Amino acid sequence: MTRQALFRKWSVYALALLPIWLLDACILNRYPLFGVRPMLLPLAAVTVAVLEGSRAGAGFGLGVGLLWALAYPSGTGIMVIGMTLVGLLTGAAAQYALSQSFLGCLLCSAGALAAIDLWRIAVRLFVRSAGWASMLRVAAPEILYSLAWTPLVYLIFRAVCRRVGGTRLA
Repeated sequence: MTRQALFRKWSVYALALLPIWLLDACILNRYPLFGVRPMLLPLAAVTVAVLEGSRAGAGFGLGVGLLWALAYPSGTGIMVIGMTLVGLLTGAAAQYALSQSFLGCLLCSAGALAAIDLWRIAVRLFVRSAGWASMLRVAAPEILYSLAWTPLVYLIFRAVCRRVGGTRLA
């Protein structure tokens, strides 16, 4: 693939991330379900990693992590590293252990969301800001609510992958 084609491809992926981010930040943020809000940015990183592989997933995860750290008030620099690792690990899992399909994306998304919430729980337990039971009452619905958005995110990035010539799927 030429340099110009690669630039075009990743520009289209970045443009496809925009409506997902706007949905996450502006619309779904205002309408919590059962007191929780979904996380769509990790789903985007996982989906691209599943479709494109571990190296591309790590790069896209880095971009998603930067967006998350800069655009959200609660975003921290650890999310840059976290999303890069999520992209790398889920891309490798989909490439070598699972299939690069919707089911693989759903499984990797569930794992990534669980890892993010476990990290949040561990930090809050360390600083003793809340107990296990209350945090799990938030984490479980948040993961399920986020996973409900996986089909939409997958369809968007699958269409982009097919359109711009993804490295894994034709």
